[in-house]
Amino acid sequence: MDSNEVTRQVMDKEESASACDLPEEKEDWGCSFIHLSSEDITASKSFGTATEQVEKYQETYKSLEFDCKSLETSRRASEQDESRLQGEIQLLRRRLEQHDMNTQAEKKTSQQMLDLEREKTRKLLAEKQALEIELRELERLQIDQEKYCKVPDTFPDRDMVFKGHVEELMRERVSDMLTVLPQVRYPMPAGSALITFENPEVAKKIAAMKQHKVKLDEGFFVHVKAELIELMLPSSLEISLERIPQQVVLSGVETSSSVSEEHLHDKLELFFSKRKNGGGEVDRIEQLNSPGQLLLTFAEDEVAKHLIQIGQFQVPIGNETHTVKLSYYTTGKLTDLQFSPSVCSRTVLLSGIPDVLEEDLMREALEIHFQKPSKGGGEVEAVTYVPANHQGCAVAVFEGQED
Repeated sequence: MDSNEVTRQVMDKEESASACDLPEEKEDWGCSFIHLSSEDITASKSFGTATEQVEKYQETYKSLEFDCKSLETSRRASEQDESRLQGEIQLLRRRLEQHDMNTQAEKKTSQQMLDLEREKTRKLLAEKQALEIELRELERLQIDQEKYCKVPDTFPDRDMVFKGHVEELMRERVSDMLTVLPQVRYPMPAGSALITFENPEVAKKIAAMKQHKVKLDEGFFVHVKAELIELMLPSSLEISLERIPQQVVLSGVETSSSVSEEHLHDKLELFFSKRKNGGGEVDRIEQLNSPGQLLLTFAEDEVAKHLIQIGQFQVPIGNETHTVKLSYYTTGKLTDLQFSPSVCSRTVLLSGIPDVLEEDLMREALEIHFQKPSKGGGEVEAVTYVPANHQGCAVAVFEGQED
């Protein structure tokens, strides 16, 4: 029951109390008090109780109103907390989504790196297998090459004459090194000359001056240009050697006037075709460029191998017995040749020489001029001159290690 209803009931009771008939007044108005009947007293008590109830209900109403305000405040605070929590939830949700995205990206990157590492490992394993196969092949070829190119115990006999001086050899020496002394042909244009000095420093000085004024016998001067020569020289040489298993070299075969070359060939062919001498069927016999050496070709490989193991034979030719030594015949061909530019250290090219003197006189004038220290020259070793009116092509040949 609310406060308005309580108030309304109280007012209804008051109206009913006022409407009641009052007791008759006594004739004695001198009394000092009012006489109330029991009904009046009961109504008064009921009114007091209703008033107390109204006050009580008012206090309850105020308490409820205060509670309502407190609840409203709590509701607003809860709404604010809910809004704040919703914001935090949204922030956490965004952070969680970002974390998931980063995790996915990291996972994808890790997977890509793992795939790359696997691919790299696969390639390395494939390369390793290929290298192992190549290594085994090279080892096999090396073994075959060693068997095939093994130096035999016997070598062709050749007369050698040593001319020169003896030097101590290096202890560590590359056995497969080949020394090549080049012979370079250099085309010379008309109206040019080559001057070779004894001192390389003189050639360098002459080339550095570039332009030179050369005095002739008649008192005239000619202007020539000097420059160093750059030649392409071999820097790397590779030769493939091949041993013919059916062929042997016969060395120590000396010819005489009493035995013709044809008769000598017939005798050797007959001797090495006999089984008792360890020979076999001879295909052909040829004369080599080296004196006293012949090339014998058999039909079977094993015949040559057996004869070379024996090494040498005493072969009767006419009234004489010749000691013939056998060895394998080895051929070679050039498989790789590389060149690199090289500057001549002592030779200078002179160009722009006019045709004003005879060839000998011009050569002499050039030599005299470039021998003078005052002109920057020095001792001249050789002079080659091609006149301007020269017909055809002139070629200069450079030999040796320097020029």
